[in-house]
Amino acid sequence: KSKMTSQTAKVVLSLDAETVSLLKDGVNFKKDPENGKCYIIYKGTEGFKACRNQCKHQGGLFIKDIEDLGGRTVKCTKHNWKLNLSTMKYVNPPDSFLQDELEVEILDDGGLRLVELSPLDPWLADPREPLQLKEGEVKVTYLTHACMELQLGQRRFMFDPWLKGPAFARGWWLLHESPADALDRLCAADLIYISHMHSDHLSYPTLKVLSERRPDAPIYVGDTSRPVFWYLEQSKVQLTNINVVPFGVWQNVDEHLRFMIMMDGVHPEMDTCIIVEYKGHMILNTVDCTRPNGGRLPQNVDLMMSDFAGGASGFPMTFYGGKYSDSWKATFIKNERKKLLNYKAQLVKSLQPKIYCPFAGYFVEAHPSDRYIKETNVKNGADALNAQINNLTSDIKTWTPKPGAVLDLGLALTDPTNSEAITNPPASAKIYKDNWDFDLYVDELNRAISCEIFKHPNWIQFYYTWAGFQNYNLVVRMIETDDNFEPHPLGCDYLVDFLDLSFPTTIPDREHSYLELKNRVGVMRHVVVHGGLWDDLYIGFQNRISRDPDIYHHK
Repeated sequence: KSKMTSQTAKVVLSLDAETVSLLKDGVNFKKDPENGKCYIIYKGTEGFKACRNQCKHQGGLFIKDIEDLGGRTVKCTKHNWKLNLSTMKYVNPPDSFLQDELEVEILDDGGLRLVELSPLDPWLADPREPLQLKEGEVKVTYLTHACMELQLGQRRFMFDPWLKGPAFARGWWLLHESPADALDRLCAADLIYISHMHSDHLSYPTLKVLSERRPDAPIYVGDTSRPVFWYLEQSKVQLTNINVVPFGVWQNVDEHLRFMIMMDGVHPEMDTCIIVEYKGHMILNTVDCTRPNGGRLPQNVDLMMSDFAGGASGFPMTFYGGKYSDSWKATFIKNERKKLLNYKAQLVKSLQPKIYCPFAGYFVEAHPSDRYIKETNVKNGADALNAQINNLTSDIKTWTPKPGAVLDLGLALTDPTNSEAITNPPASAKIYKDNWDFDLYVDELNRAISCEIFKHPNWIQFYYTWAGFQNYNLVVRMIETDDNFEPHPLGCDYLVDFLDLSFPTTIPDREHSYLELKNRVGVMRHVVVHGGLWDDLYIGFQNRISRDPDIYHHK
């Protein structure tokens, strides 16, 4: 298909930093000077929300609602409909509509852009009437973490295969023991979808097995601005059938089967999600997206799956100094997980899928050196989320999958109470992993320590110049450490001044932001040698971080 038909993200309004700084708390009306179109920007405690100034009822214009003392609602001039901008819900009449939100992109210079996806509901193109599914025709098998196998008629479609080895250097390990034939299934799949570049979805140890056994297996990825397979050449893994697919366009596999990849509203440069449709039955997998398709998703799909666990970041576990005491971290983590659980439960309730399955949260910080992280970084449980959904609504069947468990979609749709719709693995099957071959993978990382390049004192300058990040008033102290974050006898300890990309011997006198990073030397040097992402250090819990001032540097 030509690119022309793909879904696009269009900037509808740009504001410079000065205009943004003048936005007041609550409701702001803005007009595009070029075309006269009107927008509403709501400034709340959680950031900005925005929409077109157009009522969904009959297209009327909104004005300030003088009766609203909280400063959150606007009133339509046509029929007095009221919209609460903090929730984007119409409050009068109650339970009527949700307003279509625009994506708010905050720019590095403090400016702001409003972005609209077009079309908003790409899956409505060429709708198909659902046909009755026979028993055994559509089977969904959970393998491990975010890896699901869909059997759709004669075809097998696999999502995000991470079946062996760690992810994020050596920080994440598989919680569940995948079925013994999982790699065989991967190598026999008709289609493989990889949602994004993070190593718990794009697993090179897993894909190495695939490349040795079936290098031309068809792999599909979204057309993100950061290519999913940016590291393929470096990895030496030979895969010859990678297909980059435009967003929001049905890809027809055969007369009954098609799929569509969609972008994330918050991380459009890297995150994607997918809808698979077979005989008119939709399966929605939002994977790790924060606002899949900008928050617009199909209602009443037959099966929805999404992440749920949280904990996929170094913050705040890897931070030290200042407020970052163990008790502060524990409270913060508890509150964040609760917020995530509520958000996911509300999202599922609002979309009303027939069946919901939480997945993609089954990792564990299993390496003995990361015991502190494992104990601190408490995750949400799938059962807890499902219980919450069942509290909110009785119409959704929830499924907490065990590795190797199979859902027969036809049976489950015909009768949600049918116990035969789900086949659990035999009682003797092992559920949780207890052996991960730590040494094999950790030794490979540590081999980087003695690489020839580190014998040259100018490797530091060479590396940061290659990386190219500069013109930012930040000074970083990098300390290479052992597994306990104590200075390593062979490790370096140096300063980088990112303002002019210099390497001073003492901390500069001027006002500047300061970061102190203690990195495990094997992981840091492996990242340097391979030009890898610092996500391995940060999301993989392989460093400890102190900040002064304690602010987030989104750059």
